[in-house]
Amino acid sequence: MKFVTLDNGSRDGQVHIASRDGRRVVPADHAATLQDALDNWDAHAARWQAQFDALNADPDMGQPLDPARALAPLPRAWQWLDGSAFETHSLLIQQAWGLPVVGLNDRPLMYQGLSDRFLPPHGVAQFPSAKDGIDFEGEFGVVLSHVPMGTKAADAARHIRLIVLINDWSLRALGPVEMATGFGWLQCKPACGIAPLAVTPDELGANWNEARVCLPLQITLNGATFGRANGSEMKFGFDELIAHAAYSRDLPAGTILGSGVDCH
Repeated sequence: MKFVTLDNGSRDGQVHIASRDGRRVVPADHAATLQDALDNWDAHAARWQAQFDALNADPDMGQPLDPARALAPLPRAWQWLDGSAFETHSLLIQQAWGLPVVGLNDRPLMYQGLSDRFLPPHGVAQFPSAKDGIDFEGEFGVVLSHVPMGTKAADAARHIRLIVLINDWSLRALGPVEMATGFGWLQCKPACGIAPLAVTPDELGANWNEARVCLPLQITLNGATFGRANGSEMKFGFDELIAHAAYSRDLPAGTILGSGVDCH
């Protein structure tokens, strides 16, 4: 299935089912928002699957998707956790910030970021100053059902409801300053943007393997190719990242967990 959230004047928008080609949409039954859908997934997923199948079977069904109305699938979320599960990404960050270079061993890198707002795909990203080192980073992300504290990696993948693409903005000049305090990042991590479509893992077929998106994430800068990192290269799968995050806390339905793949 594919979901998209359209602007209806409310803070959380209205969730719609999108056709497989992403061109047409219908309002999702039994859910006003994507968070509603995640909270009641087991009760209504079969109905949304039926809507999705009908939309794909009938080219006259639904309305055209207007990209200008698309919000982030979750315009706000209970929790945003960002991991670094690629060796190259981890090394680039450490080098850029002048940190001791260490590889990823048995423990992923992860922080909790701003989640009360996710920028729409065609929205304007505003920053205090270009002197702060504005940077972008393409990421794969997963949207979760409720994950109980202590969930192990072997049981974690079943909590993945949706897959999204994320633009994780950073202010690189502020990162080393905040790291040096011994506390976490705050000023250096403004709101992220999320691409309009959120898809269920089965839509990827064989390209969803070992809790990894085994596809290249094509990133462009001003129309020029910038990166094509492949999700199959993640040292830690999303199942392992979920288990790491859930070690000492529940993860509520609607938690978004990302893994950076390419940075500038």
